[in-house]
Parts: sequence; C-alpha cells; structure tokens
Amino acid sequence: MPTLLWFRRDLRLHDLPPLLDAARADGEVLACYVLDPRLVASAGPRRLQFLYDSLRELRERLDGRLLVTRGRPETRIPALVKEIGATSVHVSADFAPFGIRRDTAVREALGDVPLEESGSPYLVSPGRVTKGDGTAYKVFTPYYAAWREHGWRAPAKTGPTSAQWIDPADAGGGVDVPAGDTELDPPAGETAARTAWKRFVGSTLQNYAEDRDRPDRDGTSRMSAHLKFGTIHPRTMAADLGGGTGAQAYLRELAFRDFYADVLHAWPRSAWWNWNTSFDRIEVDDDADAKRRFEAWKAGRTGFPIVDAGMRQLAHTGFMHNRVRMIAASFLVKDLHLPWQWGATWFLEQLTDGDMASNQHGWQWAAGCGTDASPYFRVFNPTTQGDKFDPDGAYVQRWVPEVGGPDYPEPMVDHAEERVEALRRYQQVRAAT
Repeated sequence: MPTLLWFRRDLRLHDLPPLLDAARADGEVLACYVLDPRLVASAGPRRLQFLYDSLRELRERLDGRLLVTRGRPETRIPALVKEIGATSVHVSADFAPFGIRRDTAVREALGDVPLEESGSPYLVSPGRVTKGDGTAYKVFTPYYAAWREHGWRAPAKTGPTSAQWIDPADAGGGVDVPAGDTELDPPAGETAARTAWKRFVGSTLQNYAEDRDRPDRDGTSRMSAHLKFGTIHPRTMAADLGGGTGAQAYLRELAFRDFYADVLHAWPRSAWWNWNTSFDRIEVDDDADAKRRFEAWKAGRTGFPIVDAGMRQLAHTGFMHNRVRMIAASFLVKDLHLPWQWGATWFLEQLTDGDMASNQHGWQWAAGCGTDASPYFRVFNPTTQGDKFDPDGAYVQRWVPEVGGPDYPEPMVDHAEERVEALRRYQQVRAAT
C-alpha cells in the first residue's frame, strides 16, 4: 500500500528516519512538500531562496519524483492521501508552537489515517532531557550535562534508493518551485551541505574553539542555514566530531541549538514574550525617536563600527557572524533601550538561517530576560568588543570602508552613559521582583 512522505525541515535523503518508516510497508512512497502561504509570507527573500534551491535539488536527486504543492497542509495533505490511497503519512516531528498547531490540524483532517513522526531536526528532541522532577531545564550548563549523558542514535541509513517513489504526475495539485534571483552564500541543498561540512571538518574544525569568535577569520562552519532547513542532520555532523578541543566546542554549540528548542517547547510564550516574566515591566523606548534610532541600527549607521559592520553584513548576505549578532543585539537593547522583539523581528526577516527558537532566545540572552542565570549586568561595550574580536579591523573595513572618513557618522550615543541607564532600568526590575 502507498504511503506519503511529507518533507518539512528535513530537505535531504540521507539520515532521514521518516523515510525508513514510509518505505517499511513495502509499498510505493509519494514524496511531497507543501508551500504553506503562512510560512512563505513570514520568510525573507534569502530564506525563501534557500528553501526553493533546496527543493529543486531534492527533486533532482529523486529524478523528478517530488511533488511540490501549495496551500494549507490540513487541506493539501488529506487530499493527497485520498488521491493515492495512502495508508499513512510520515514526517519528522516539529516541536515549535506553529508546527504543533499545524500538525494537530492535519491530524484532525486526516481522520483514521495516522500522521507518524520519526525523529526531529535535533540531536535530542525537545522534552527528552528533563530534571529529576520531569520539568524542563532552565539553565544551559546542567542541561548540557544531561544532554550528553542522554546521547543520540547513529545516523539513519537512508538515501535516494530507500523507497519506490511514486511519479508525482500520478497525483494532482503540483506547482513549479519558484526560481528566485538571489545568489546565496553558502549555496543551498543537501549536496552543498555535505560538501561544506566535510570541508569544515578537514580544514577548520581543529581551530574552531579559538577562531569561532573572530569575525575577521573564516573560523566557523556556516552550517546554520543547512541545519535550519534540514539539508543535513546534526547526527551526521556529530558522527564526524572527535574528542579534540575544536570538536567539543562545536558539539556544545549543537547542544545550545537543542537547548533553545527545548526552552521554546516548554515555554511557547517565550517566542515573543520575555521568558523571565519579571522583565515584562522593564522600561523600553518605543516613541518616534526610538523608531528613528532603530532605522539607523538597521542601516548600519550607528557610528559604532563593529555594530555597523554586522548590520551591513546581514543586509548584504543574509548572514551575520554569531559574536557580532550578540554585540549588535546588546547595542539595540542596552545602548538604545529598544524592545528586543524589534531586533528579533528584523533578524528573522533578514537571516537565511532565521530559526524561531535560536533567534528569539539568543535575543533574550542579550536582553537579559531569558534563561541566563545572571544576565542583568552584562552590557557589551561595542568598542572594546571590536578591539578584542576584530583587532586589526579587517572585518570592519570589509563592511564599513568609510570608517574614519567624513562620511561615517559620529557615535549616536555615549556608551558609558547608556550603560548606566540600562543598569538603572534593570535594577528597577530587580527591585520590583
């Protein structure tokens, strides 16, 4: 009997557990992807381009046997099931608030046909690692210890020949994948992901612990967009990591990704509201002048070179180095006193790797309202951060070549004064708690 394999954040054929389950019935499998208009509307152009490029490559690796359809999944998936007489639908589990709501609606629409989940986009799925009382961890360090002890499975042995694929011409409702005209760096798709990962492991991983905070060096893997769309699974990556310092530093970053997904799953409100609800009362600026300062921040015209370099890198490439993301975020919330949600929204619009869990909780880490144990007094000095992590100014010169010239603006604020103001506002929150 035929089954339906519904791709979402797992646009690959290697290490794909739902493919094993879909093919287990010894019947034919229809591979499909649903272009949900809600997700299309919320994604920036580079993220859409990455999606479209990945879908095209996936379809090519299946010799054209991928059905791409458009509409609400609770309508399109049951229609495809009925059309081919599928006995089950197979997916990777989605733990984000939107994904849970979507899958609940699809289950209800499918009736007696099961929506079966196998695996997830994470090494350890949200909810698997808990404290002794069964509740979710609130602090990363104990989570990390429990996460490592829990462990994860070996990569699933799957590929293009793991199923008998149904020709999508036998099913209705297919649409062309939009071409787009945005050039991506790095390129999208499973082949590009696996190639880039092998290159990183062979040439850069060894020095990752020392170089990962240096935006002036090519010291990171640039795998975040591939992880976002699942063109590679972190299990595949973890299998290549040894016991060296660089490898263990990288594994810790994969753990942070899992941790933030776990936090969002346990506290779905934290997608847009302060995880630490006492910060709901913090004083923020949101008047006309605040909006003017926000526009200067977005444009990379703050007068602080490392901040401006990051914002221009983001605008030009859809990527920003992680250390600079922290610096730019700290500047927005603690020097400009703007709501972290403004910055989080802009990042999600611009980033190719924009991921709800990592983005929102990274911003809350910078704002001091997230899961960090003692965050309120951390105020990054953008000047000293630039001196430390871009000591020769190579990163700044690449993105802000006019630094030091008459066309570059003066600093829009006095950092020392704004640090005092930020701490005053934070102390008000602490005093009221």
